[in-house]
Amino acid sequence: MKHIVKIMAILVAISAFWIGLLQAAVIPESYTWLLPLYFIVSLGCYGLLMVGVGLMQFPTCPQEAVLLQQDIREAKDFMKKNGVDIGPD
Repeated sequence: MKHIVKIMAILVAISAFWIGLLQAAVIPESYTWLLPLYFIVSLGCYGLLMVGVGLMQFPTCPQEAVLLQQDIREAKDFMKKNGVDIGPD
């Protein structure tokens, strides 16, 4: 929930900045109307960056991998014992 509040605060700040630019006419109006588009593109790039960073830092858990392989072996043995054909090993 705290993450949503942070995102909403950023959106409000950006909206206030954008409205201020529209009212003050510091930047030409043709550029100011493109700011929401730039924001959406920037948000998409940020999302892709976070996914990429998350994938690069994805933890490996060798102990969990061993336990998973053991569970798979147990499941295969159980299926064979009950007459289910699971294919080649």
